[in-house]
Amino acid sequence: MPTIKSSYLGNLRTESEHLQSGIKILSDAPLDNNGKGEAFSPTDLVASALGSCMVTIMGIVATRDSVSLEGLTWEVTKIMQSSPRKISEIVVDFRWENPVSDAAMIQKLKNAAKTCPVALSLDPEIKQTLNFDF
Repeated sequence: MPTIKSSYLGNLRTESEHLQSGIKILSDAPLDNNGKGEAFSPTDLVASALGSCMVTIMGIVATRDSVSLEGLTWEVTKIMQSSPRKISEIVVDFRWENPVSDAAMIQKLKNAAKTCPVALSLDPEIKQTLNFDF
């Protein structure tokens, strides 16, 4: 059974619906590739998925170990190469205002981030740079 149903809306824009929840997202070609840049580009979604996946896996570990991730935020920077046009690097900058003081738990969370399914699924040629500000 499909997970996502998508359609082309014209003008380099797509709409995808998560069938289980009914939530929809739009994608648009970026300004530097003939688009309007009015929504996430497909490569933006890949980069965003990496950060979200990492934090989801960190959240699973944290919940299991009764640790709150409250105050954890992250920013993602996608770096493209031009020939061939593809993602060359994704930088994820994590910040945590009030991290736990347990060094072993901090390391466990960092390790969890590195083993998320998206991180493991991306082509090894895509450099994944992770910065943990905690």
